[in-house]
Amino acid sequence: MPAYGEDLACIHDAGHSGFALGAAPGLLRILRQHGVRGGLVTDLGCGSGRWARELNRAGFEVFGVDRSPSLVRMARRIAAQSRFAVGSLWQAPIPASDAVTSIGECLNYLPAGPPERLFKRVFHALRPGGVFVFDVAGPSRIPANGPRKSWNAGRDWAVLVETEGDRNRTTLTRRIVSFRRIGNRYRRSEEVHRLRLYHPEALLESLRQIGFHAERLKSYGRFPLSEGITGVMAVKGV
Repeated sequence: MPAYGEDLACIHDAGHSGFALGAAPGLLRILRQHGVRGGLVTDLGCGSGRWARELNRAGFEVFGVDRSPSLVRMARRIAAQSRFAVGSLWQAPIPASDAVTSIGECLNYLPAGPPERLFKRVFHALRPGGVFVFDVAGPSRIPANGPRKSWNAGRDWAVLVETEGDRNRTTLTRRIVSFRRIGNRYRRSEEVHRLRLYHPEALLESLRQIGFHAERLKSYGRFPLSEGITGVMAVKGV
């Protein structure tokens, strides 16, 4: 079953769209500071389209890719001015772009290809001076004292998550049980999400070898990234 089926996609948009909305002003500032004030932004792992809609409102065109058909259906409704496709960010064609973004740990999700291969594809797709901004989870996201359980709930949904890491393989597994109200009943769904965790310095070195000017970000403007999440900004030389 693909990650983010219908129920979890709705819950993710209802409960976690604050990340995209909170990060948007800082991300837009990063783009503008590097001369990207319009044109096409390709969003890899576009989710429900909240970031795409903010880009549209700022005058950008957007092409978004996500492997969840449910999230793409939502994105087409939420950001109707944008174009979206269902597919893996590791395989989907990247059109000629002024910027490429991938926010919310999208590059961590397994199955994943070699990051260097994706970085090369992004480099070739970007115009000179184009910007690539993304964030990744690192090994410090692994719970220190064994599996960690957490929960969250909204007006018509609830979600329970058990998070467990493997330090030898640098992977993280989230077992997710969700409940979403459908009519007068709650429907239960289960998903297992597996993530590859990355050491940021290794990614920065790969980006620089390809030809990017790359640096770490602790925040998107005034929006701080959580502990263990590293932002990366990579600029293609003119």
